[in-house]
Amino acid sequence: MSEPILVTRALTKKYGGAAAVEGVDLYIEKGQIYGLVGRNGAGKTTIIRMLTAQTVPTSGEIELFGETDEKGISAARARVGAMVEIPSFYPYLTARENLEYYRRQRGIPGEACVDRALEQVGLHDAGKKKFKQFSLGMKQRLGLALALMNHPDLLLLDEHTAALDPKTAAKVLSMTDELIEEHGLTAIMITHNMKDAIKYGNRLIMMMDGKIIYDVSGEEKEKLKVADLLEKFETSTGEEFANDRMLLI
Repeated sequence: MSEPILVTRALTKKYGGAAAVEGVDLYIEKGQIYGLVGRNGAGKTTIIRMLTAQTVPTSGEIELFGETDEKGISAARARVGAMVEIPSFYPYLTARENLEYYRRQRGIPGEACVDRALEQVGLHDAGKKKFKQFSLGMKQRLGLALALMNHPDLLLLDEHTAALDPKTAAKVLSMTDELIEEHGLTAIMITHNMKDAIKYGNRLIMMMDGKIIYDVSGEEKEKLKVADLLEKFETSTGEEFANDRMLLI
């Protein structure tokens, strides 16, 4: 087991008396792609929001790139790129103008990172086309460019193919996979699509009702009976699913 770049211990987020995330332990190793899958409301996005300081945990610990105190974790977040749902861009600005705005806002040095990010996602030739004229696929690619702009070591992608048609989604996923491999990134890819999580993730983590109920990696993941897994995931409670070991060959 290699040294982790992200660890959470009993990470919990409650709203009122209800737990959106409860007791989540993550161990994220460098160079791996983690498919984090769950139904709507499972707690996936809440985890990303806690990792990116968009919401504060109720309890539990976060260790990021070896940092555990608030100041250290805040500095370490400069090494994280995140795409949480569909980012907000200015409709009357071009792709480059939008990224340049965020580069300055976030204090990312060097204008070259904007052109590099656009090149990486295939938007370098978008020219003077305004964001409001972009197709949904182009908008998602610009969101990915924003996540890549700070040269991240850890990439957090929350439903970054949401609302795309199957053909466009497949193109974006393939492009993302190539970028992660080419640049040696570690990634957590949140999705409700089990097949995508299995296909693109080195490790499969499944959530239900705010808890991790299944964590599969390596050769074990390759043995999964996908059809049975999908059926059980759709029809079982978290406890039933976690106790059912007939999902593996």
